[in-house]
Amino acid sequence: MLGAVCEQFGHEVDLAYDGPSGLEAARRLRPDVVFADLVLPGLDGHELARQLRQDPAFRNVVMIAVTGLAGDEDRERSREAGYDHHLVKPVDPAFLKSLLR
Repeated sequence: MLGAVCEQFGHEVDLAYDGPSGLEAARRLRPDVVFADLVLPGLDGHELARQLRQDPAFRNVVMIAVTGLAGDEDRERSREAGYDHHLVKPVDPAFLKSLLR
């Protein structure tokens, strides 16, 4: 659903359904923004962010965690992993649009 909303806002979207595929897609496509769930099969979203942030090409890429994990500890963990933002599902489309500007 997040991908469809971003496409409606005019953005090009590529989807991956597990951590390893997301990591491969990000490295191949070099996006401006990476959205990732924190609970992913194969490689969780925290590790995905850590691996991408180790690559100098991803130093300035905006990384956004999208998750059902809403506690303060969850937010701190995502920040430490390298996420710029921590959004809790369901994400408000109006807020998402303002964030992508």
